Amino acid sequence: MLRLLVWLAGALFLLLLAAGGLFLGTLEARPLVDRPATVTPQAIAQARLLLLTNDPRRMQAGEARRTAIPVALLDQAFNYAATRFLNGRAALKLDQGRTAELHFSLRLPWASAAGHLNVAASLGDAAGPPRIEALRLGPLNLPAPLAEPLLDLVLAGAGYGKEWQLARRAIRETRFEAGQQRVILSYVWQPALLEHARALAVPPAEHTDIRAAQGRLAELLAERSPGTSIPLTEVLGPMLKTDMTAGQSRAAMLVLAAYMAERNLATLLPEAADWPRPPPLALTLGGRYDSAQHFVISAALAVWAGEPLAEAIGTYKELADARHGYGFSFADLAADRSGTAFGEQLLKESPLLRSLLAGELRDADLLPALDGLPEYLRQNEFRRRYGGPGNPAYERLLGEVEQRVMALPLYRRNGMS
Repeated sequence: MLRLLVWLAGALFLLLLAAGGLFLGTLEARPLVDRPATVTPQAIAQARLLLLTNDPRRMQAGEARRTAIPVALLDQAFNYAATRFLNGRAALKLDQGRTAELHFSLRLPWASAAGHLNVAASLGDAAGPPRIEALRLGPLNLPAPLAEPLLDLVLAGAGYGKEWQLARRAIRETRFEAGQQRVILSYVWQPALLEHARALAVPPAEHTDIRAAQGRLAELLAERSPGTSIPLTEVLGPMLKTDMTAGQSRAAMLVLAAYMAERNLATLLPEAADWPRPPPLALTLGGRYDSAQHFVISAALAVWAGEPLAEAIGTYKELADARHGYGFSFADLAADRSGTAFGEQLLKESPLLRSLLAGELRDADLLPALDGLPEYLRQNEFRRRYGGPGNPAYERLLGEVEQRVMALPLYRRNGMS
């Protein structure tokens, strides 16, 4: 019996060595995808339109829908997800035929010589989710019939098995249109998808922290008369206590962002309908309500979604304001960038930030001077003077905005300059 156990242990060891050798053999020195972790304002606009035309709150169970998704949006979405959650990069492009190429590269720091795991998949039209027609892991071509079971296994292992099975049942057709650079998706709506999406966006384990943060804000503002102004700095300190966990800080920023955006948390968390609600006050930063609003919302986005998405949303909003709102404002953009930098320092648990929160926080600690930054630029004037993102005149002024923000000690001392 003992000899059998020794043989079994030896066989298992050899299998592990073989599996390890096979895996190491798939690693490559160069990444298949090498691109920055950026999200463009155009992608934000496309995503917003997609959500408006496929609003899950207005769909009935079993309702059939057909929607067109720009490939550029999916490409940036895949890259964002790979960057945010796996420290990798991804890219999606359509061939001239009816197939798409999805590439993914993951940097493995422990494998220094050949430290990139590259995955390439060819996707085809299907009556359901896209069909995996070919799959390559590094230099190794895997049999196509193994691709879908392998995908199921990976997603289940990552904790997304239920969501993937729901999506598979909902998607009835996928069609790639290279000429239009879009993906046509036909699906049947299932309300469970929304519930699972909410759970992924805000894990149930964080609901307690969010409720506590909502109660803390309501208590903090309870004695104030509705409509009065209060400096944001008087609220940030009590809301972001120095002994908080990362989850509690995230919760506090979510609650503050919902409050500043005048949005009901119940939209995201239905149980929040019964939580205490703070009175409507005007929180200000640098004496301005709009600066406080931009700062807090961008900080929350940075904490919950990451810096690239936070910056893209801030720029998108200003471009939209140039068309339909009060006009493009580089001052608002400075507040956006400051909020994003603040959120990044909150994530890093910056010692300087903790020190400021424990002491007397000042506006000048959070936001640079806004003097001389153009505001209220209507679309025609904005285009005439600055062109837009990528134009030298725009990039010069954006550089000045970022220089002002990164000159603040809170952001400069933590490797952000």
